[in-house]
Amino acid sequence: MGTITTADGTEIFYKDWGAGPPIVFSHGWPLSADDWDTQMLFFLRHGYRVIAHDRRGHGRSTQTGDGHDMDHYADDLAALTSHLDLEDAIHVGHSTGGGEVVRYLARHGRSRVSKAVLISAVPPLMVRTDANPEGLPKDVFDDLQHQLAANRSEFYRALPSGPFYGFNRPGVESSEAIIENWWRQGMMGGAKAHYDGIVAFSQTDFTKDLEKITVPVLVMHSEDDQIVPYVAAGPKSAKLLQNGTLKTYQGFPHGMPTTHADTINADLLAFLQT
Repeated sequence: MGTITTADGTEIFYKDWGAGPPIVFSHGWPLSADDWDTQMLFFLRHGYRVIAHDRRGHGRSTQTGDGHDMDHYADDLAALTSHLDLEDAIHVGHSTGGGEVVRYLARHGRSRVSKAVLISAVPPLMVRTDANPEGLPKDVFDDLQHQLAANRSEFYRALPSGPFYGFNRPGVESSEAIIENWWRQGMMGGAKAHYDGIVAFSQTDFTKDLEKITVPVLVMHSEDDQIVPYVAAGPKSAKLLQNGTLKTYQGFPHGMPTTHADTINADLLAFLQT
């Protein structure tokens, strides 16, 4: 574990375990590198070097008031990969982290990257527009900001208790430990970063970024994702990518790397070994 300081003075916390081919994990909103613990331990056992950082304003990184947009997220990731001098890295991004990976690849990463994986990821665009009628209305994201500003702690209990992990679906057994871990990670970060991050993950258009990417990319998305709708995300991203493969899941939630780690880890490993 260590830290780097970016050009604008933001301290980024990261974990770096093991040796072998490097896998870099980018977490979802409003979480931290800890959300990847299961994946990091799994791939560490399989001979990989595993790296995950806390996005600016999240987890143990600086609670800066500025730079909560995809360009800064991508540049921070580039600073980390440069500091660690990574070559032929595999980048894995979940949700907002998938947007971070896409913007990083488009801006910085092709010379250092061998493959990438987007899991329940926000690209190409979440918000509804004339060109993106399958997206969600802007009012949805305005309401998220309203709930965060009104009572962040309460909001950070409600989201994982319901749609994030699919615990609101009939017959799905809830896990208090998973809910509490989500709340813990969220409350470690800064309210300003999380508030601004809602705009970043919902209104950033990644269409041109996806079209630039040449490395093989696995796009993993569930048709029952209640946070990032399948019809507006996974299939569209895979189609825009030059070398994209879509893996569709049935009945899995947005947070499937946690609730269905065995399946997700096995599919990730198979992709990495091809």
